[in-house]
Amino acid sequence: MLQYLKGQGISLSKNAQNRWILILEVNQIGYEIQVPQGFASQFQAAATEPLQIFTHLQIRDEQPFLYGFPTQPERDLFIQLISVSGIGSQLAIALIDTLGLSGLVQAVVMGNVTQLARTPGVGKKTAERIALELKSKLSQWRQGLGLDVDTSLPQGAILEDVEMTLLALGYTQIEINQAIAFLGQDPTLQNNLQAEEWIRQAITWLSSQ
Repeated sequence: MLQYLKGQGISLSKNAQNRWILILEVNQIGYEIQVPQGFASQFQAAATEPLQIFTHLQIRDEQPFLYGFPTQPERDLFIQLISVSGIGSQLAIALIDTLGLSGLVQAVVMGNVTQLARTPGVGKKTAERIALELKSKLSQWRQGLGLDVDTSLPQGAILEDVEMTLLALGYTQIEINQAIAFLGQDPTLQNNLQAEEWIRQAITWLSSQ
């Protein structure tokens, strides 16, 4: 079983299926690895430092498919996701790309079906199944990683209003998660039940990044 590969990143490009494919050369062998879209912004071809990719190998119809992630927690979360009935590798990668590691874990542990369903291809029933099957597992898993779920963040209708507004303004789900996580540290906002104030502060923070 491959835990990780370490070598020279040769190229990163989209294939005919619109999937990001990394070519990683290890000991003069070029490995074709599908990676999340979020990895693309971090990739530097011909970087002097070796690239370490945490991998998961799947065999489908006798064909090997290799998936890679920049960190072990992302790889392990991917494995947890594909263990859910009806969640294939592409949907698992889409969930990680849309919500990010901490945002996805938080959404599952808190049972935030609305946030999970923001991912293209994930409907309400699929989101409910993910939350139902993984809530307990990810609660224990994230404790081992030190990924505490932030209960100071806005919940329910407030969170939905904030996300919907920021998405309509063109921000990505990952950017929105980062803004909400940052603002959740502000004690003056933690008890604020006005979605408008969260939105205003989020826009201010995002504009400064």
